[in-house]
Amino acid sequence: MKNIFSYFNNPLLKIPLLSGLITGLLCFLYFLGLYAVGVPALGNIRVLDYGIVIIMLVTTVWYYRKNIGNGRLHLWEGLTIGYVLNTVAALVTGWLIYLFVTYVDPSVWDQYIVNSKNLLLEGKKQFMDTMGPEAFAEQWQKASTMQPGILLPDELTKKTALAVLPVLIISLIFRKQDYTILNP
Repeated sequence: MKNIFSYFNNPLLKIPLLSGLITGLLCFLYFLGLYAVGVPALGNIRVLDYGIVIIMLVTTVWYYRKNIGNGRLHLWEGLTIGYVLNTVAALVTGWLIYLFVTYVDPSVWDQYIVNSKNLLLEGKKQFMDTMGPEAFAEQWQKASTMQPGILLPDELTKKTALAVLPVLIISLIFRKQDYTILNP
């Protein structure tokens, strides 16, 4: 058991894990803020919480490079930090939102279902023209029978898809290696 804890004591894991936890909590606070002001908290405006992830990602990579890497950062270190932070943040956010809509206020989930159906109805003509009535009926059925358990994989999938480019760009920007070994 001690070996497992020592494995997670590595700064390359410990720092992004802690930062991901903080990021997940901040994203959940953003969700609660939307809920408090009456905006549909599970709507498309929640995608803006990815700005919190990017800010925390830049801060964490910068901190790691400055304090752990002594001013140096390999690309793979930046990528590792980025994907660990992003995954932990998505898991924490997804679980907290799931617990909120399951135990605190299920009406948030009900409103999400209603909004999803309204969105389908707004685009019904285009959807029917391109995909056909069978596909529309299938989507309608999916929207009608969705359960809050879909929130966790949905959050993880969306955050992972959104992370690919920013993590790579941030890792490349902060990348700084020691090239003195190349000079004889």
